[in-house]
Amino acid sequence: MKFINMYSAILLVIISTSLSAQEQSRIPDGISIAIKAGNSAELAKYMNSTVELLLLDKEDFFKKNVAEVILKDFFINYPTRDFVIRHQGAKNDAQYCIGNLKTERGDFRVYFLLKKIGQDLLIHQIRIESEDGK
Repeated sequence: MKFINMYSAILLVIISTSLSAQEQSRIPDGISIAIKAGNSAELAKYMNSTVELLLLDKEDFFKKNVAEVILKDFFINYPTRDFVIRHQGAKNDAQYCIGNLKTERGDFRVYFLLKKIGQDLLIHQIRIESEDGK
């Protein structure tokens, strides 16, 4: 009986550690909601003060407010239909997310790189590429 209790305790520790690691590697839900809604103002709430933006013909480091305007223009020109996270993970203090964005004018692969600044997890890089490579 002691063996079963010890085995149960070890299994419980393994499961709770695994769940804790999964929670830490999840990006904030607000990011997915903002992308799905095509809401650059809401997405900007999760951005660092400077963001590397790789978006179709634009590729540079932008201040948060400039990145917000660029993304707003993108969402106006490519109204969103859906956004689904396909993969996410973490390494050290950085987390990443890869998803598929469906718009009225085509499909895109979206990549976010987030880093912890103080207690906040902030977007440092956003990459939006056409699914067809164009």
